[in-house]
Amino acid sequence: MKGKKVCIGGTFNIFHRGHKKLIDTALELAGRNGEVFIGLSSGKLESQKKKPVKPFSERKQCIEEYIRDKKFEGHLEIIPIENRFGLTLIEDFDIIVVSPETFSTALEINRKREELGRKPIKIVEVPFVLAEDGKPISSSRIYSGEIDEEGNILS
Repeated sequence: MKGKKVCIGGTFNIFHRGHKKLIDTALELAGRNGEVFIGLSSGKLESQKKKPVKPFSERKQCIEEYIRDKKFEGHLEIIPIENRFGLTLIEDFDIIVVSPETFSTALEINRKREELGRKPIKIVEVPFVLAEDGKPISSSRIYSGEIDEEGNILS
């Protein structure tokens, strides 16, 4: 059985449980013989962030190490993206995996794809992973010292 072609994108600055859930969902939806493309922000996108962003190579390595433990047998590519659309306007994907925070971007991608005469990408929204205080785990909360990567309260 042929797997699916799945994409996901982000900064993945401080790799946390929420990121892991997004990646796990992408791998699961792709299936055994599927393809997963992870667009990892670089260049211009990083300079727009309010907080310092780790080097591309360091963030890529975190993702690679996490996926290696998953023993994913399909095709996986981590590619640099210079804008929030990545390859989604020029490549065909079966599924795009997003968080509630990036759901509107996926809708915009499909609007732009329609304008270009391309088929829409199925959107799979993964709910936020919550910290022990019931609020979403986020890189900014981790960066501020409020929680750790697993969502444990620090302050």
